[in-house]
Amino acid sequence: MIKVKFFAMLKQILKLDEVEVDAESVGTVEELIDSLQARNPDFKKALDDSKSAIAVNHDFVGRNQALKDGDEVAFIPPMSGGSGLVRIQRENFSIDEELERVKSSSRNIGGLSIFLGTVREKSRNREVAQVDFEHYPGMAEKQLGIIREQALEKFDILEVSIIHRHGSIALGENIVLIIVGAEHRAEAFKACHWCIDELKNITPIWKKEITPDGDFWVEEHP
Repeated sequence: MIKVKFFAMLKQILKLDEVEVDAESVGTVEELIDSLQARNPDFKKALDDSKSAIAVNHDFVGRNQALKDGDEVAFIPPMSGGSGLVRIQRENFSIDEELERVKSSSRNIGGLSIFLGTVREKSRNREVAQVDFEHYPGMAEKQLGIIREQALEKFDILEVSIIHRHGSIALGENIVLIIVGAEHRAEAFKACHWCIDELKNITPIWKKEITPDGDFWVEEHP
């Protein structure tokens, strides 16, 4: 048998937290999803609406992951990282709302450091019309969560928020927002700088620049 677990908002939507599925009836995660859809016609919609990641035996995987008897599969909505402080999303974000979210996490916050990345009009002497961001769902969110947790351990800070958009983003629009709250500014500055560098180093997010001269994947991260 394959044990299947649901969490948070997905558990609430489906009104169940665990089911078992015959391993001989499903060979992959995708087939498991089809099987669960047959049991509950709201399943796929709930899965998409909740933007849930998928883990097999505690490792994030894709829908083509093979399954075997004894596996444990979890459908995991985005980790809150402190009330939604770590997210990857298609839509734009409100800087004011995210600032307030971090500020309200502790009354001891006396300084906030912010990094906001936006789409610029020129890159490598080329005119840029827009940028497209592709990410590895599940793993990208996991890596951002790791960055947040490590920042809280490495620096004398109180809270961290990391939000990155995916999909097509137009000229001048927001891409990524990092907010660090601390008692004092020095640690907030250091932690914010470290977070954006680490994000570019370990998070599976890829940028493609759309220009009049063609489309270009950006490999280096200045």
